[in-house]
Amino acid sequence: MDSCIFCKIASGEIATSFVYEDDLTVAFKDLQPQAPIHVLLIPRRHIASLNEANDPQLQGHLLLAARRAAEKIGLKQYRLVINTGPDAGQSVFHLHLHILGGRQMNWPPG
Repeated sequence: MDSCIFCKIASGEIATSFVYEDDLTVAFKDLQPQAPIHVLLIPRRHIASLNEANDPQLQGHLLLAARRAAEKIGLKQYRLVINTGPDAGQSVFHLHLHILGGRQMNWPPG
């Protein structure tokens, strides 16, 4: 998608340091962190939200990639968040997982 900022990051059009990458995903630091460690993991392929995701292999891969990214940045305990739709807090309409850590997480989250 031409105007999607996350597509531009995934393709290298916008230079970003990846904390993790593989053939299907990239992970990078969130510009507005909500925890001491806050990384976004996105599929390289554009998918607007979890509601549009229909590839079970990619969806499973996202969870494994999140674990690998967390391991790579030294997180053994972390929270994964997927916001789906504007009322849930999704502001960039490209599926992404928030990997949050580095502090005690409270419940309920929001």
